[in-house]
Amino acid sequence: MATDHHAEHVGSLLRPAWLLEARAARKAGTLGAEQLAELADRAVLEAIALQQQAGIEVFTDGEMRRENWMAGLLESTGGVVPYERPSVAWHRGGEIVSGPETDFDTVAASEKVTRRDARTSVEAAFLARHAPGTFKITMMSASMGGLMWQPEISAGVYPQPADLVRDLVALQIAEIEQLIDEGVRWIQLDSLGYNQVFDPGFRAQTGQSALSPDAILDATVTADAQLVGAVKRKDPDVIVGMHICRGNNRSAWMAQGSYEQVAERLFGEVGADRFLLEYDSERAGGFEPLRFVRPGTTVVLGLVSSKVPELESQDDLRRRIDQAARHVPLADLALSPQCGFASTSRGNQLTVDEQRGKLELVASTAAKVWS
Repeated sequence: MATDHHAEHVGSLLRPAWLLEARAARKAGTLGAEQLAELADRAVLEAIALQQQAGIEVFTDGEMRRENWMAGLLESTGGVVPYERPSVAWHRGGEIVSGPETDFDTVAASEKVTRRDARTSVEAAFLARHAPGTFKITMMSASMGGLMWQPEISAGVYPQPADLVRDLVALQIAEIEQLIDEGVRWIQLDSLGYNQVFDPGFRAQTGQSALSPDAILDATVTADAQLVGAVKRKDPDVIVGMHICRGNNRSAWMAQGSYEQVAERLFGEVGADRFLLEYDSERAGGFEPLRFVRPGTTVVLGLVSSKVPELESQDDLRRRIDQAARHVPLADLALSPQCGFASTSRGNQLTVDEQRGKLELVASTAAKVWS
């Protein structure tokens, strides 16, 4: 069935400076949790208004309550301790970016993992009250839970990363089922484990060189399919999107490679209703892997860059949509930025007005293509 939603954005939006200052004050102990929550509410209301003004019809809360896009898993899971992972190389403008600008907090499982708080339920309840239309809840897929496994910390409880991922998948399924019970009709899973399959350099940086690409692909597809399958068993009418990009942190990227190596299994087995795919640069390769997309599945083409302020040519966007339509029917395509605007709280190197322009471009282009 063709989609009714041809203009979308991935999830995160630039945090206001005053919200970042409030979050820092909270960490320093000079601002209470209740005051921070009130400021986050204000930021979400502004994010909703921005999306509505830009013509976006599927709303998020801009991830304003999160430190970064992984917060749902890293910040809401119990049984973990802070852990400083070795930094990966981030690339921007032909240079490698590292250090405080791109670092963010990570954790490692030290005990049997639990769900510590219901953060996504808080997000969903607020959106249900204030979003003027359809909204979605974005979540880091538990298929990436191996990032929380460190042998010196985790092996006593979880001998292998797969043991940890199994428990995290179960926790996420319970979380999603709760969200559906609370009225959520659209879930988006952000799943970046596929980068370790199609980029050997990135695989080496993350310490996974000993694993074969096929083994990583099998584990990632299996976990993602379990999550999507659980949603559909709970309520087959709930929309499930899956987002895949090459990393997004202060306008920098961490991986590159075509979808070709993962496409047949990803598109054929995971079962998502919508795949939101980075396609704003040559790093993602061509549209040929889309030939494996199952009929009736929506492909959201991430052709607009959230990393740079310059607006893309609408003619170029329409030309690329036509190219993708050689592999997927035009009615089953949609348009979005390639990723969020603030996957980490510092955000990408754009202004709020430039961000608005990008969203307006997505909406106006979609209106012309699919009117």
